[in-house]
Amino acid sequence: MTIAVLFISFFVLMLIGVPIAISLGASALFTMIVATDLPLGSIVQQAFTSLDSFSLLAIPLFILAGVLMSQGGVSKRLLCLADVLVGYLTGGLAIGTVLASMFFAAISGSGPATVAAIGSFMIPSMDKKGYDKPFAAAVTATAGSIGVILPPSIPFIMFGIVGGVSIGGLFLAGIIPGILVGLALMFVSYRTAKKRNFPTEGKFPTFMEVLKAINYAKWALLIPVIILGGIYSGFFSPTESAAVACMYALFIGLFVYKELTFKKLYSVFLEATLLNIPVIIIISFSISFAYLLSIERIPATIAQFITGISENMIITMLLVSAFLFVVGMFIDTISAVVILTPILLPVAVAVGIDPIHFGVIMVCNLAVGYVTPPLGVNLFVASHISKVSIERISRALVPFIIAMLVVIVIIIMIPQLSTFIPNLAK
Repeated sequence: MTIAVLFISFFVLMLIGVPIAISLGASALFTMIVATDLPLGSIVQQAFTSLDSFSLLAIPLFILAGVLMSQGGVSKRLLCLADVLVGYLTGGLAIGTVLASMFFAAISGSGPATVAAIGSFMIPSMDKKGYDKPFAAAVTATAGSIGVILPPSIPFIMFGIVGGVSIGGLFLAGIIPGILVGLALMFVSYRTAKKRNFPTEGKFPTFMEVLKAINYAKWALLIPVIILGGIYSGFFSPTESAAVACMYALFIGLFVYKELTFKKLYSVFLEATLLNIPVIIIISFSISFAYLLSIERIPATIAQFITGISENMIITMLLVSAFLFVVGMFIDTISAVVILTPILLPVAVAVGIDPIHFGVIMVCNLAVGYVTPPLGVNLFVASHISKVSIERISRALVPFIIAMLVVIVIIIMIPQLSTFIPNLAK
């Protein structure tokens, strides 16, 4: 009865338009009142103490780093580099959008931040050059989803905290899958551009032009090197790397690129605060929701049910992936990771899946949710920038979503794509 009350109340609240954070907290509180004997104070205590985590501090810091980089001229330089490298290809602007999003994703760790930073430049540029506007919005939205797969990824941080898995290992595990997703999106962009005769501009770059573009973006390109290099050389933890990223972004924005001013910092910190507030509230109430699940032994019950269907690793992961794909349509990624990791991680371990590999599978599936209605955050950001309706963008998204799902199946079938680099670093 408890699980029915919990999930029915949660989905009813969501359907009537209650924000997801409030839906999580209210449904957990309602369930405790009508279906359990637990003291009400325990859920408040869980919500409060869940935020007392050193590892969790990485999330607001990476969000701040992303805003500092976006406002400090980093995204502009990454776009210039991407344009030089792939701008001469058929659909070069679209392919460049994907490549620039991959560069920025390796800095910010956030999907919506990537869409906002890259889309504000590239969607108007593609529209001006004759690209179909819904297509421009679609490629930008899907490219932004790479932001939660490539390190440093905020969902990987949450998975590591909740599942007790190495965050650094998850960061490394996301590199190859993130690149594969990017290549798949580039392929779809190329095929679509060729089919629709989108304009091709530019010429094959000379070696000196490439060197000049790399030199122009060199300070930005050093950021992921510093983050991952610092973690795996033992100089700092993932949380400390987020603080280093903030200081580095602040330094290059103020003193190297000089596109940040001390006066402008107020708006930067305000924007970062406004982005952080809903994330922190969602995390707090999600952990309360997950606490109630664990108290009622719901994860063990669901794990037993899933393994009862099949103990084959691939079949089980395909079933779990289908479930996560649907969940991603209705629940934001951070909430889904916090709630479902305690449920699904034991299932993965029971059928022989490496926890790090499962973390990649989970986040990749939920990344698709960033671009699927009705809750696709990237979709709404791209729609706002492009002034194109969600319905029109959704139709243009179909081939990109199919490409992402194909990559997920490949990742499931070949675990080494996720585990090779972490094993190499041991």
